[in-house]
Amino acid sequence: MNIFELKTDLDSSQVGHEMYALMEELYPLCRSITGNGVRESLALVQRHIPLEIHEVPSGTKVFDWTVPNEWNIRDAYIKNSKGEKIIDFQKSNLHVVSYSIPVHKKLSLRELTKHLHTLPGRPDWVPYRTSYYVENWGFCLSHTQFLGLQDDEYEVCIDSRLEEGHLTYGEYYLKGKLNDEVLITSNICHPSLCNDTLSSVVLLTFLAKHLRSLGLRYSYRFLFTPATIGPITWLCLNEARVSNIKHALSAACVGDPGKSTYKKSRRGDAEIDRAVSHVLKHSGKDYEVWDFVPYGYDERQFSSPGFNVAMGSLMRTPDSLSVEHHTSADNLELVQPEYLADSFSKYLQVIAVLEGNTKYLNKNPKCEPQLGKRGIYRALGGPHVRNGELAMFWVLNLSDGEHALLDIAEKSGLSLDLIKDAADILSAHDLLQECGREQHRRAVSCDGG
Repeated sequence: MNIFELKTDLDSSQVGHEMYALMEELYPLCRSITGNGVRESLALVQRHIPLEIHEVPSGTKVFDWTVPNEWNIRDAYIKNSKGEKIIDFQKSNLHVVSYSIPVHKKLSLRELTKHLHTLPGRPDWVPYRTSYYVENWGFCLSHTQFLGLQDDEYEVCIDSRLEEGHLTYGEYYLKGKLNDEVLITSNICHPSLCNDTLSSVVLLTFLAKHLRSLGLRYSYRFLFTPATIGPITWLCLNEARVSNIKHALSAACVGDPGKSTYKKSRRGDAEIDRAVSHVLKHSGKDYEVWDFVPYGYDERQFSSPGFNVAMGSLMRTPDSLSVEHHTSADNLELVQPEYLADSFSKYLQVIAVLEGNTKYLNKNPKCEPQLGKRGIYRALGGPHVRNGELAMFWVLNLSDGEHALLDIAEKSGLSLDLIKDAADILSAHDLLQECGREQHRRAVSCDGG
């Protein structure tokens, strides 16, 4: 089965529900850029794909960064003078600033307030805060809870450990016919936040799971890493492999009800940019395409000038436009199976474009071949050319060893599916031959006669 056949055979709605079920399992776990929460999350992913787990020791130098100490937390709370827990980590892991150092003391409300974080504009939501590289501690709570605090003495406890350990990330490599790679990445460091980034974790898991059954042209690498330090670490340890990456996507925020948004790669006109834009254009749904900015997710590192990997980011609502971003409102109600399924389908279509974007040579290049006698052109002539027949004319005219199918689709305004179907029909009637990789590099020497 090839990628085009999979698109028609796959029930994306069912996949959306399976993705959501995995998200429900991942949601309660307390993840950060290191620690057992990441390991537990990757273990859940391993039930679906044979993920390889990597452990990088604390203190490892990775370019201008250093892998930090490992952070784990067992419990945290704030009690009032009556012994009542008014903030409880066991009820929501967002209540503790990620990477908080251990603390157990009694404080006045005035002293405690210096370590509390709220969202006055969204008084019922709990914010998500971190302090990865500066030792500190703190709690997050709703502003409504904060306004209810009495002038009292409070017992504060954060039972955490910050010590030498490891940074953990997951990697799955799927070998295709070529060594050239398609890289797709997701962060895995956020705690109970569904759209950012659990939606992309489950998306990658099920993309990899379904691609395993196919005969693929490209090789595929799926990375599950903590934000920033994760891709930096991978790039430092795998610099020799980067040249194999021909196309790349950073997945994030793919489960909310917003329209699809694509942020182009640093290059702006790479094949991945054209492939995603083509899919969105022919999706029949509203979408936006943004130019590259050096802010966001893994594209910041892979698209740095020293690597310049053609990595774009295909999202739904970008984090900068999402009011729920990094708050307790990014939950299992915001993300729904139907939106996950739609993102899954679009990623699969992008992969289909990359897989099918080959070059052909017209074996009958001197004038048009007679299609009617081969039974692939209508018997009666007329002024209206059907799209399928128009697609065949476009493919025949531009199959000169220079134009790939995506080039033909863009020039014709027709969908790549239609262009690919036309190429298949013409090939079946011995009117086209596919250029090999060496012929792609020497297209002018391809013998199309």
